Amino acid sequence: MADHDAAAQAAALAEEFAPDLGAILFTIYPDADSLDTLRPGQTDPDSVNAANRAAAAVLAREGVQVFAQRADRGAFRRYMDGREDSQANRLAWRDRDRLLQGDAALQALGLDPKQARPRPSAAKITGSPADRLVRAFGDGGGPEFDDLAEELLAAGRDGVLDVARRKVAERFGDEAAEDFAASLLTLAEGAELGPSGWASLVALPVALQPGPLPDAAAIGASMIAAGLLEEALDIRFLPEWRAPERLAALSPVALRRVLLDMLEGRAPKDMPPAASLQGQDFALLLGLQIDWEIPVWEEVALNGLPEAPDEPPEGEEPELTPEQHARMQLFDRWRAGVFESSGGCVPLGLVAASETGAEIADFLAEAGSRSEGIEEIRNFVAVARDEARGEKVVCVPQVEGEALRLALYTESGSFLDELRLEADQLPVAAAEMPPLLAAFVTLVEAPPGG
Repeated sequence: MADHDAAAQAAALAEEFAPDLGAILFTIYPDADSLDTLRPGQTDPDSVNAANRAAAAVLAREGVQVFAQRADRGAFRRYMDGREDSQANRLAWRDRDRLLQGDAALQALGLDPKQARPRPSAAKITGSPADRLVRAFGDGGGPEFDDLAEELLAAGRDGVLDVARRKVAERFGDEAAEDFAASLLTLAEGAELGPSGWASLVALPVALQPGPLPDAAAIGASMIAAGLLEEALDIRFLPEWRAPERLAALSPVALRRVLLDMLEGRAPKDMPPAASLQGQDFALLLGLQIDWEIPVWEEVALNGLPEAPDEPPEGEEPELTPEQHARMQLFDRWRAGVFESSGGCVPLGLVAASETGAEIADFLAEAGSRSEGIEEIRNFVAVARDEARGEKVVCVPQVEGEALRLALYTESGSFLDELRLEADQLPVAAAEMPPLLAAFVTLVEAPPGG
């Protein structure tokens, strides 16, 4: 009776949550020991598995992607090693290498795969495909627009999307047409596909310096090894440089083809390696990002659906969590290392593929202001060398919060001058400036003779 009640409650919750779930992960417990290891205090694996089966049956019928993993005590203990023993960490375990999906997941849960149904489309507007898409966009977008656009992307109907874009321009203006095109690219670069149920294209644009190109594969590997990514993300970079201009020229359907090719392990024909980047200012690494943060049924049943983060007021940047701030600092250190080892190449931010152009434009705008700081340092050192009358000049750098103070001395210990630069005047974080400064002035830890 208790098992029946638990299963009925799970099915009712699944009915409630199904409209807001794209994918869900169930854990199958083969015995009481595995259940106790992963969920201390629970002792009845049959009851838990029955409740999971009931919820999965409902969700599969509602078109939610169902994933399953078998509780593996060894793999779980290896995952927990070094982590705090908290409920959140326990629920965050994903057996990425052996995750089941589709028919295999349903069969493992004890369900007939024929129970699964495609998710009902939210698109109810009638008319030609282009007109339906335009009307959905004019009504504010949302699920109906997304579903209509997804149907056209999946069918490869670039022509219809182009007609719709022109109609949006005629009806709502050029700015709206740009928003429409951007929305299509955003939809095209990510999809409910892949081993975790969500995959997307990302890009790492890099500002180049004259001379030989740095090793693309080495830069991509070093970024992943530097621990810059959120734990739930897995990125696989293609090993060669690509041209940003080629990416910017892709239609939404072509961008989706790139995603599908990379998911299948194929080199994307629409984004081949750059034949030559001679004289180019930027190149990019193209990556496939797998998001493993599939909601776990036990957590959803316990805490409800994950809450969307609060949106900051318009014009304000979102407040960073301590983890995000730490990753930003790691990124600054990694970027400074790449700058030094590559002869001056600068990785920009890791962004969604469709945002590459905007990231480069932002970098150029920021570099225009920050390059003035580097030029100011060069001039500062040059003036000091004139004052030193041939004696060697050395620099004592001091980080003051996010600012950088530079004090110049002669090698014999005579003070020459000092300069303070704020964070917005520096090309990288203050703590990462010394390798850059060392290129044109000798650095010392303390004033000579002090």
